[in-house]
Amino acid sequence: MTNAGASDARDRDVAGRARNARPRDGLGRPLPYGAEGVPRQPEGVVRTPGETVAEAQELLAAGRPFHAHEVFEDAWKSGPAHERALWRGLAQLAVGLTHAARGNAVGGARLLRRGAGAVEEWETGRGEDRPYGLDLAGLVRWARELAGRVEDGSAPVDPRAEAPRLSF
Repeated sequence: MTNAGASDARDRDVAGRARNARPRDGLGRPLPYGAEGVPRQPEGVVRTPGETVAEAQELLAAGRPFHAHEVFEDAWKSGPAHERALWRGLAQLAVGLTHAARGNAVGGARLLRRGAGAVEEWETGRGEDRPYGLDLAGLVRWARELAGRVEDGSAPVDPRAEAPRLSF
């Protein structure tokens, strides 16, 4: 038995690419069609680094790390090649917080540590610890400390309360 026609029922964007149009909650989890979700971040937006940091900080402070991850992902994909590792590391920190808030301790801790390592490596390799006003050393400390608490499993993670401060 084949699944002929199954792809025809998939949600598609204006370019015809498969996109899930289901509404999402504040942590990016799909909700049933017709449910009230939170607005999604538009994809592929080119922002200045300052706009990226400001928008991501607003989303983190609002308890929406999944959406902050998407903002960092746009910077990672559209920014200059020499900065991509930085933005990718920041996206990993945001998605690590997302997984931790969803209750995925293993994935959350892993992504927080991976993001911390990427940010630290970028900082060390460039000798730049405050690009665009970012507190890279503080973010690395925050991520590693949170990863330890997430693995401990002693308390649920509130994404709003645990949101990092990106800048000085």
